[in-house]
Amino acid sequence: MPTATQARLRRWLQDLLSPAILPALVLTGCLGGTALLWHSAADDAEQDAQADFDGRVRELVNNLDQRMQTYVQVLYGVQGLFASSQYVDRDEFRTYLTGQDLNRHFPGVHGVGYMQLVGGRQREAHEAIVRRGGYPDYHVFPSGERAWYAPIVYLEPFNDNNRSAFGFDAASEPRRRATLEQARDSGQPAMSAKIRLVQEAGLEQEQAGFLMVLPLYNHPQPIATLAQRRAAISGWVYAPFRVGDLMAGLGGPRIAALDVEIYDGDAVAPEALMYDSVPHAGAGLRSTRQQISIANHRWTLRIAMPAAASARADRAQQSAAVGVAISFLLAWLTWLLARGRVRARQGEERSGALAGELQEGQATLMVLADSAQRSQAMLRSILDSTIDGILVDNLHGTVLNSNRRFRELWDVPEQLDWQSDGAVLMAHMRAQLRHPDCGLRLDPPAQLTLPGVQRGVPLAEAHEVLHLKDGRVIEKTTRGLQLGSEPARIWSFRDITERTRIEQREQTRRQVLELLATGAPLQTILESVVRGVEADNEEMLCSVLLLDERGERLLVGAAPSLPAFFNAAVHGKPLLGGLGACGQAVLTRSRVIVDDIRNAPSWVEYRDVALQAGLGSCWSDPIISTHGTVLGTFAIYHREARLPSLANIALIEQGARLAGIAIEQAQAAVALRAGEARFRSLYDHAPVALWEQDWSGVRAALAELELSGVDDLGAWLQANPSQLRRLASLVRIMDVNAAALAQVAAPPGRKELGELSLAQNFDAAAMPNFARAVTALAQGRHFFAGEGSFERLDGVARLNELTLLVMPGHTHSLDFVIVSTLDITERRRMDDELRVLATTDFLTGLPNRREFMGRLQQEEGRLQRDIGACAAVLLLDIDHFKRINDEHGHAAGDAVLRQLADLMRESQRKIDMLGRIGGEEFAILLPGTELDAAAVFAERLRQRVAQTPMRLDDGATLDITVSIGIAAMGGRTPGGDPALIRADQALYCAKRGGRNRVELMDVEADRPGHQVPAASGVKL
Repeated sequence: MPTATQARLRRWLQDLLSPAILPALVLTGCLGGTALLWHSAADDAEQDAQADFDGRVRELVNNLDQRMQTYVQVLYGVQGLFASSQYVDRDEFRTYLTGQDLNRHFPGVHGVGYMQLVGGRQREAHEAIVRRGGYPDYHVFPSGERAWYAPIVYLEPFNDNNRSAFGFDAASEPRRRATLEQARDSGQPAMSAKIRLVQEAGLEQEQAGFLMVLPLYNHPQPIATLAQRRAAISGWVYAPFRVGDLMAGLGGPRIAALDVEIYDGDAVAPEALMYDSVPHAGAGLRSTRQQISIANHRWTLRIAMPAAASARADRAQQSAAVGVAISFLLAWLTWLLARGRVRARQGEERSGALAGELQEGQATLMVLADSAQRSQAMLRSILDSTIDGILVDNLHGTVLNSNRRFRELWDVPEQLDWQSDGAVLMAHMRAQLRHPDCGLRLDPPAQLTLPGVQRGVPLAEAHEVLHLKDGRVIEKTTRGLQLGSEPARIWSFRDITERTRIEQREQTRRQVLELLATGAPLQTILESVVRGVEADNEEMLCSVLLLDERGERLLVGAAPSLPAFFNAAVHGKPLLGGLGACGQAVLTRSRVIVDDIRNAPSWVEYRDVALQAGLGSCWSDPIISTHGTVLGTFAIYHREARLPSLANIALIEQGARLAGIAIEQAQAAVALRAGEARFRSLYDHAPVALWEQDWSGVRAALAELELSGVDDLGAWLQANPSQLRRLASLVRIMDVNAAALAQVAAPPGRKELGELSLAQNFDAAAMPNFARAVTALAQGRHFFAGEGSFERLDGVARLNELTLLVMPGHTHSLDFVIVSTLDITERRRMDDELRVLATTDFLTGLPNRREFMGRLQQEEGRLQRDIGACAAVLLLDIDHFKRINDEHGHAAGDAVLRQLADLMRESQRKIDMLGRIGGEEFAILLPGTELDAAAVFAERLRQRVAQTPMRLDDGATLDITVSIGIAAMGGRTPGGDPALIRADQALYCAKRGGRNRVELMDVEADRPGHQVPAASGVKL
């Protein structure tokens, strides 16, 4: 039985190992194992590819965030420049940004600029100031009236492209204005939404842009609350960006392989697209969406990896292919083995497979080495592009690394072997310091066990300011770091020469301004300037020499550090006597550098005195006023012979400029005091009444009205007389002159300002005139003139001619208003009398011929404007008036004329016009009266004259009659002179027809029409 069983088993094994079964079993098993291995390798490849994609995305987002934070720090630096100075002019702004080297250190930024806040009524004044600064074509654009403007005043670099944005009002565009308001209200940096930069105009390929904005406030105004920040805002510093330029060179080849799309805001929409690195790209194998917040503004990034097979995925596919091949190979080998013919070939094929795997491993090592080399090159590029000098040592006296900026700062020569011996480098650096005993040393190995440098314990961060012999100032910062398992130290060096110079200049300027404000003597002010320069330059001895009024001698203005005998030797010496470098500087109007006084020909006369004072060199710069005249010199002396560095030359220019400001301000203060005395004398003795008034209370009340929504101030004041009186009570009278006191009848010899009020300029009847003055000043006008009435202190009302002048610089506060008044009461009375004499007939009191003709011409104009209107003209003549003069005398004739004029006045309407146009001839103008109605009026007047006896001066009476001619005006014949001629023709018809009658002139036929017969029927 066991033998049979063993035989069956043997046969079964033989059948299983047969060429027909065993290869199939081997093939099935190998294919199953290959499938498992391929699935595991594919999962690993997918994870590696996803990890690589995530790493690239993080690197891109981090690089973008770090680059934008760097730009924000640049804006903070410009904000600090404005905060450290009361006024930053264009040259200071350009100098600061030139030192930043934007194009080199900050790729992507289009420039850095300054927007000034300009009020709605300050636009023209702002444009005038900038044009006077050397830009005659400057204007704020786009045009239009706005509540406030934010024009671009400074923009660096000021190239042709950026020049197109000069004067652009960012507040004119909603997205830019929203960004400005966000920065103003928050006090933080703000980034705008997607915009089109002004500089893009005219470019073939436009890019989306945005602005980074940082607010500027008036210091020291508080900015703790929103209202305080809005009140203190003075402008903005900003940087314009083109997104394409910003993203250029953001990363290495790893990031360049990504398809990056940047959208403004949270939504991914075509209108919000700002940047697409691969336009019209197809769907990527992998993609992600990231959001980044920069300066309180959000961007959405859609990042995709193009569909390309990774190396691990290829290896998985290769492994699967190899596994399948091996499976079939093993099956085949098994089949061959079963046949006993393929053992040698099987060994050869396995050797080939092993050689392929070895070759693949070598290729993988080459890829890793290349990646490490690229990472090292990227690190070197980053180090060389920083603005700080970087040095790394291992605390064992060996320098591990440094960047290009470090070697430039410390002028490290190429031949210096400092990499193998750090002490040589430290000695080279200490040789350039003003104080070589500072902390520039590499820790020796013996100090590695001291606290703070033990393994795993980082070095404490340390700061130090180094002063170099050439005048530069460098800020040094050291801190520890761990390089692998060993401690190390990183040194950071930053050139802060310009910042230090600005701070020192501002400190000296503040001291000078404080001294000028307190009225300190010029010598004290100049000594402050000199000591301010000497404060950070211990080896320098400075002096200021002033040119006398005749321009022939130099006088010592301030030289506190020079010996007294040296100052006495050069004081008052003539220029033509060869007064060393200072005399040459004045004569040549240029800087004079004497590096060695011992050998200088210009110092022959004063060489012994200079050597006795221990002076080796002298650098002198002329002090030139703003008008181009030489005021003196600013000189710097050294104990040893030496030439100035660039920093020293800047220091000389700074000292000369400050001294010039001090001298000019001191001279201006003396002239101002003299001018004030003259003005006070002219003011007090002026023949015109002058009033100094403070309208600031009115300005504050008007600001409240504007906030409450009052748009039409004139109409509102007219509708609220009580508020107008309240505004009048807010005006304060600060001073008056003698003429003003005499005008208001004040007691002689007394100036009681408390007894005066605005009623002495505008009384109750002149309040409408005061309202017009308030409206004019509210509109920003600085001058107002008008006539009105005022009330004297004794209660008498008089007329005045008044002008208001807002003094320059006080247009917005209205706290300094000069009012001049002239009493015109008598002049007005005389003008009225002359007007009456010129327009009135002296005998009858009626308007004379000239006045009547003027009124007739006005009626002609009215009829020309209104075609449907009408009027009538009447001419009256006393019948046989010559007989009255001949029989009763001219006095009787005059009495008749006066009484006839009275009868005519009693018959006229208010709109009618009477006039005596000559002798016994009178005229009447009846506006709005047709010819028939005029005939009725004329007949009634004729009858009344005929029925009224004329009383002479002697008591006798006389009956008279009149003849009247009538002509019409209006329609196609509105002319006044032709109507008067027709009326005269009708009058002569009445005369010829028997007198004491009324005749009408028919306009169409130009001939007499129907007559109105006399009531009595008597023909005189």
